[in-house]
Amino acid sequence: MSNATASARLPGLARRLVDAGLAESGLIAALSEEARQQQTPLVALLATRTKISEARLAEAAGEEFGLPIFDLAAFDRELLPKEHLNETLIRKHHALPLLQRGNRLFVAISDPTNLSASDEFKFATGLTIETVLVEHNKLDRLIEDSINAAMAMMDDLDEEGFGELDVATDATDDREETGNEGVDDAPVVRFVNKLMLDAVRRKASDIHLEPYERDFRVRFRIDGMLYDVGHPPITMSSRILARVKVMSQMDIAERRVPQDGRIKLKLSRTRAIDFRVNSLPTLYGEKIVMRILDSDASNLSVDVLGFEEEQKKLYLDALNRPYGMILVTGPTGSGKTVTLYTGLGKLNTNDRNISTAEDPAEINMPGINQVNVHPKIGLTFANALRAFLRQDPDVIMVGEIRDLETAEIAIKAAQTGHLVLSTLHTNDAPQTLTRLANMGVPVYNIASSILLIIAQRLARRLCPACKAPEQLPEEILLKEGFTADDIASGMTLYKPVGCDQCTGGYKGRVGIYQVMPISEAMQKLILQGCNSMELAEQAEREGINDLRRAGLLKAKAGFTSLEEINRVTTD
Repeated sequence: MSNATASARLPGLARRLVDAGLAESGLIAALSEEARQQQTPLVALLATRTKISEARLAEAAGEEFGLPIFDLAAFDRELLPKEHLNETLIRKHHALPLLQRGNRLFVAISDPTNLSASDEFKFATGLTIETVLVEHNKLDRLIEDSINAAMAMMDDLDEEGFGELDVATDATDDREETGNEGVDDAPVVRFVNKLMLDAVRRKASDIHLEPYERDFRVRFRIDGMLYDVGHPPITMSSRILARVKVMSQMDIAERRVPQDGRIKLKLSRTRAIDFRVNSLPTLYGEKIVMRILDSDASNLSVDVLGFEEEQKKLYLDALNRPYGMILVTGPTGSGKTVTLYTGLGKLNTNDRNISTAEDPAEINMPGINQVNVHPKIGLTFANALRAFLRQDPDVIMVGEIRDLETAEIAIKAAQTGHLVLSTLHTNDAPQTLTRLANMGVPVYNIASSILLIIAQRLARRLCPACKAPEQLPEEILLKEGFTADDIASGMTLYKPVGCDQCTGGYKGRVGIYQVMPISEAMQKLILQGCNSMELAEQAEREGINDLRRAGLLKAKAGFTSLEEINRVTTD
């Protein structure tokens, strides 16, 4: 049989290679039959069993199937879409998602005959798939590198800081110990330890471990924003989650209901970090969030919180009052607890009896009697407050006023010779007073007991090493809320840039505060049943900046960007 006759019987790519004189028809025919019987891509056999160069093979395949050829040698691996790196699909199809642009996902393949790859990636991602042809050996290496990248987090750990790393256990914990099969293998233990240590080093406030159907995502919350930090293999997810549950003394056999736990990670003989852990059953496993509790927050000075001088004076004056109530308001994660504990640190002296009721206590402070409320057994904020009042208190802190009963007891304590500190969830200071009234607290009790209300937000602080001046038109500045005097003063606004010392141009956070003392004029308005808008107008007449104005002043001073102020405050 002639070469021409043999070539005519070969499949498209094989025939093209024979016609181009790159291989003998007999060898190509044998490899084609072997690929068919073994259900192996012909390209893989051609790459390993013939002398055809990878580049020429890819070129011939591209010409035969009309696909664009992409050179992986020039590809930046940082662009790999980690959320779409599904190990099962990648290995099944020997195909790798390279890049996402809008709703299009570019997938690298070396076998153009695999028509099902596009369909399965499309189904898994919900994106439009564009396939590009690459050299087989280069794709091999990139697939292994990308899949092993997550495992490298376990295998190539930096040993620094692990010398005395240990998990302290609570001897008084009465939870039942359960089996821990599969959770003590060294790679998982080292990975979880490294993860926690990295979070502490990067000053994260939370670690999110999130299992999905085809992915396992790890995120850190840094300066109030969540950042994707890794995608360990989905096959490791159950062991990683079980390891965290064992460390936090949860029941690892129980996966149907949420659980709470706590970890004390001892970094050295003198330093330990506390983690508050919560598990939540989801469709594809338990999501775990680990809150890193900042035990150093109690040692903060009022000077570093971010108060303006007048605001700091108002707060310290209220703390020095013998009785009355100080309320701090803002959304979850706005730093209310840190503000209160900074105040408690000023009051924590040997001649004062201080008690706190929290859910749970996040900051440990020696010299203060801290109670974790436990509603299931009847230890509510209200019951804890009643007990405090029989314990000869000087200062009481209530983690949050959630209901009328707690509000009434706290106000009664403030009216009978005790200084009471607490929090509420409202948008600004004037709304706090109307919120209490809406709860059912009589207006005369509100007017006579509350000394000071602090509304606050946390904004990301610009990195001093890389922030850059930002020029904006005057009309934009006026629209944003700056005054003509601000602009005339020659202020300079800054924008984030990003460098190796920060995260996205920001490093740390700064507080934005509205500090509103309750003046006699406000008391009269409260007794008259005024609304929050009338109180806000009175506060403005008394020279009290609202949160928006306080934020603009922080931007004007160069602490943060206008973009960040727009994120955390409203006009």
